[in-house]
This record gives sequence, structure tokens and C-alpha cells, in this order.
Amino acid sequence: MGPAHAPGVFTGGANVIAAAILLAEFGMFRQALVRDQVRLYAAQSGLVSVLAVIVGAVHHLPELYVLAALSAALKVVVIPLVLRRLLWGNRPAGAGTEAGDIAGSGGLGLAATVLVAIAVAAFGFFAAGRIPVPGSAAPAIAFSVSVAVVLVAFVLMIHRRDVISQAIGLFSLENGISLAALVVAASLPLILEVALLFDLLVAAIVFGLLIRIHHGRAESLSTTELTSLRG
Repeated sequence: MGPAHAPGVFTGGANVIAAAILLAEFGMFRQALVRDQVRLYAAQSGLVSVLAVIVGAVHHLPELYVLAALSAALKVVVIPLVLRRLLWGNRPAGAGTEAGDIAGSGGLGLAATVLVAIAVAAFGFFAAGRIPVPGSAAPAIAFSVSVAVVLVAFVLMIHRRDVISQAIGLFSLENGISLAALVVAASLPLILEVALLFDLLVAAIVFGLLIRIHHGRAESLSTTELTSLRG
């Protein structure tokens, strides 16, 4: 067996960014304030945009520059700003900050949830590693990481019982899908990629309305009271 070769700059950099995206997803579990989750989501989205720029530069795909700019504008600026405004408008009376306390909104303890997320991420990572990705624009490991991000985002949505954390879980799930798209379909026509971003914008508007209506009726961002609606 020949000696192992060190990965190139592009491969190593892409793998580091993909790993940072996954770490940001895990970091959302540890946050006790919604505003910190929003910051992690913005950072995660920024990393996806940076990776899109790198892939576009290496493979000479100028449409990825446009996609990265649109993605950064929507997911790094617009959506976090909307979530912060919702938090500020729905803060309890007399509160001096827009950050919501979600320390007790988890269905399980933090340690148990992190262990579940690690197990799910490991399953997704190794299962996706068995799928051949011919002609990938980004390293194949990034595809495995993207599947892990999607699965961990599902755990976040199921684990947290506040509506904003569940929205952030859905938005970060889309980041995992965007990461997978950079690997398997980086040359996808720009109009289709913009359509996906438009769907994300619609989802953000819908979640914003749901958050406002739910808080107006329940005077809380928790979804635990919704269990009484089950038949």
C-alpha cells in the first residue's frame, strides 16, 4: 500500500468548512438564548456561502458567485434580522433584551440530546459515505457531512419545544441541503437555485406569521400547550 497523500488546499479547506457547518449545528443544542441560536445560524449560512464562492472559483462557475451573494443576503442578513425583530416584538413585558430564554425547552437533557445527535450524525455520515458521488464539485466528505447536518437539524426540531428553535432547525436543515447541492449539483442552473432560496424566504414569512399568531394567543413561544390539540 502506497503512502498516504495529504489533501490539497481546496479539499482540505472545503472539509474544514463542512466540519465547521456541522459544529455550528451541534452548537445550537447548547444555547440557552434564542439570539445565540440565530447568530450560529447566520454563521453557518455564511460558511455555506463561502464554500460556494470557493467551489465557483476552483471550477470556474461564476453563477455560484451570484448564488453565494443571494444566499448571504437572505440567510445571513434578512432571516436573522426578521427573527430578531420577532423576538423583540414578542419579548415579555419589562424585558430588556430580545433574547428568549429556551434553556428548559428541550424534551431531553442536554447530554442525552447531544449523544442522540452524535449517533444520528455518525449514522448519516457513514451511510452517505457508501453512496458514490461521481463528478462531485466539492470533496465527497462534504456530502457525508451535509447528510449529518440534515439529520442533526431534524433532532434539533424534534428536541426543542419553542417555535423559533424549530424554525431555526428547519432553516439549518436547508443549509445542509445547500451543502449537498454544492457537492452533487454545483452547476445546477441558477434559476433553480434561486427558486430554492425563494422557497426558503416563503418559509421564513410563514414561520414569522405563525410565531406572531402563536405568541399572541398563548403569550409564549413554547409549543408544549399545542399537545392538547392532539386527537
